[in-house]
Amino acid sequence: MNTIHLKKTHFLLLFVCFAFSLSSYAQIAGWKPELEKDSKEALSQIIKDAPKLQTFKDQAYGYAVYPKITKAGLVIGGAGGEGIVYKNHVITGSSKMGQGSFGLQAGGQQYSEVIFFENKDAYDRFTGGKFKFSGQASATAITAGASVDVAYQGGVAVFTRVKGGLMLEASIGGQKFSFTPVE
Repeated sequence: MNTIHLKKTHFLLLFVCFAFSLSSYAQIAGWKPELEKDSKEALSQIIKDAPKLQTFKDQAYGYAVYPKITKAGLVIGGAGGEGIVYKNHVITGSSKMGQGSFGLQAGGQQYSEVIFFENKDAYDRFTGGKFKFSGQASATAITAGASVDVAYQGGVAVFTRVKGGLMLEASIGGQKFSFTPVE
């Protein structure tokens, strides 16, 4: 009798775990409120460190905010992160960024990245999947109290803020982005 009761208990426990995993997967696969919150905080922090970026935000057609990009490398390197995309200060979707590099590099680092789109054309290139940065693209690194005198290049302006770690590098590579619209 105890064996039957124990089997029923195990079956019930497995069923509950299975049902919970399905509901968890649905939450993970859907919208991520934590990513939205982290993106807002990252944008606020980068503007706090460089107040002139408020003008970029106010006048941009749109922007993408990646609150945490993790980067590591030893000769061959990579980075990746997830962010939120805005148009007219309204969320239009999410984005993933991947980066590969090769060259003299060692270490690991986490940073935030904000990409401002000057006009509809730049925003459409990004959301249409036709957007990547090559080795020639440059981002302006933001530190507390930074003075920012940067203009758009090709319709975009990119700013990064190091969160932690140390990365020594003289490498070439590029960033590639994907965009998923809000449903």
